[in-house]
Amino acid sequence: MSDPASNVPEYTVSEISGAVKRTLEGAFGRVRVRGEITEYKRYPSGHMYFSLKDDGGKISGVVWKTAVSRLGLVPENGVEVIATGRVSSYGERSSYQLVVETMAYAGVGALLARIEMLRVRLTAEGLFDAVRKRHLPMLPAVIGVVTSAQGAVLQDIRTTLTRRFPRPLLVWPVPVQGEAAAERIARAIEGFDRLPQDGVPRPDVLIVARGGGSLEDLMAFNDEGVVRAAAMCRIPLISAVGHETDHTLIDLASDRRAPTPTAAAELAVPSRDAMVALLAGERSRLAAGLRRLTQEQRMRLGRAERGLPDLPVLIAAARLAADGRAGRLILALPNLMRTRRTALLRAERGLPDPHALLATRSARLQRAVGQLPDLPTLVAAARLALDGRMGRIRLALPNLVRARRTALMQAERGIPTPHALMARPESRLRLAHAQLGTGLRIATQRRRAAGLGTMARLQPAPLQAAMREARARLAGVAGRLDAVSPLAVLARGYALVTDTDGHAITSASAAAAGQAVTIRFGDGAAPAVIAGTRQGRLAL
Repeated sequence: MSDPASNVPEYTVSEISGAVKRTLEGAFGRVRVRGEITEYKRYPSGHMYFSLKDDGGKISGVVWKTAVSRLGLVPENGVEVIATGRVSSYGERSSYQLVVETMAYAGVGALLARIEMLRVRLTAEGLFDAVRKRHLPMLPAVIGVVTSAQGAVLQDIRTTLTRRFPRPLLVWPVPVQGEAAAERIARAIEGFDRLPQDGVPRPDVLIVARGGGSLEDLMAFNDEGVVRAAAMCRIPLISAVGHETDHTLIDLASDRRAPTPTAAAELAVPSRDAMVALLAGERSRLAAGLRRLTQEQRMRLGRAERGLPDLPVLIAAARLAADGRAGRLILALPNLMRTRRTALLRAERGLPDPHALLATRSARLQRAVGQLPDLPTLVAAARLALDGRMGRIRLALPNLVRARRTALMQAERGIPTPHALMARPESRLRLAHAQLGTGLRIATQRRRAAGLGTMARLQPAPLQAAMREARARLAGVAGRLDAVSPLAVLARGYALVTDTDGHAITSASAAAAGQAVTIRFGDGAAPAVIAGTRQGRLAL
């Protein structure tokens, strides 16, 4: 409830908000605000929201989606711009904002700084390296042009191509300034690059052109997307943006830079008149060279011809020589045949008569056959000689066997018995054992006399080694004796018969009836007496 004593007018919130809005819009109207873009954000609805700030303050700004296409540039945080629009308030939040209709970069210095930063970054990536540059074709079949369809640039390019060397043009019209210009130019370059090799004519060289203008007008060709598209394009690209003094980043990324669109057309195709003149000159030089070469060859042929002899004279001389040789050959051939026939007849007279020669050989053969001995007589004589030798062999064989047996028995009697052979090592071993015992007793007595504690100091090891060596020699000798001893077979059922002297009786003819013998078995010996012999066998 209002105070009746107060004369201060009362307003509603809507009235105050409306009054503030009318005051702002009426007092300022259309304004241009310079500041740095910050807090930039574009919403899915298409509206752009941001703030403009300077050293002393900050104001909110908005670009409605209907004004985005006419804005003139793409807002970025940190870029200083001049925004043109009107001041309005938003009553629901008690705030005011700048409704922006167009934007422009704040001065050439800011634009150049932005371009320089982008140039440094792209240079570091290698987009402007000279190794990436491609050579332009000498005479392209199709030329692609990316430019505005309404400007004079396209007409200049067409006029220049018609004047120098007419070539088909494939034009991709794009806007060359404004907010959407950079995106359209990049898409045009990429579109030309994606054209297939077969089908639609693919340009052999590409020209990106624009007329002169301010730095703001040429900013579309300093856009990062346009520069990257030009650097990645596989078609050789010529940039012709602005006048000769204008420089943009696409000039660094392109394969060749032309100062003007007309110069770009001149770079794309050669001059037909110049090529015709060049071909005419080359044709003239070629014809002159051919004439000179022909003259030189003709002169060399003339010199060679003068150095050759007269051919008809040579042929006539050769014909005369051939005729002379043919005449001599006709005369010499019969003479040669006559000489050969005479020599053949003389040799024929010196040959013996074949029949007489055959008769002589036959007579010689018959005389040789008559002188041969009688074959049956020879066989009978050889048989008689063989029978005589067989008789002598039958008489000599028993005597030879008897002599061999007697020699064997004598040799056997000279071999000592195994017991006699074993007696000598055993006696030696007993003698060594006795000597060892004597030595041990003497050593023990000496040790006791000297008061030594143990027998180790006498070092009996050499004595033990000598005993082991003697035992080893004895075992070796015993093994060899067992190997040659006839007693080794007694264990298998055989027996050894010896006389009273210990000599072995090996045959029945060497034994006499009534002779005392000893029969040795594997486990012992037994005496026996020979009763007699029966058909070559002993009877005991």
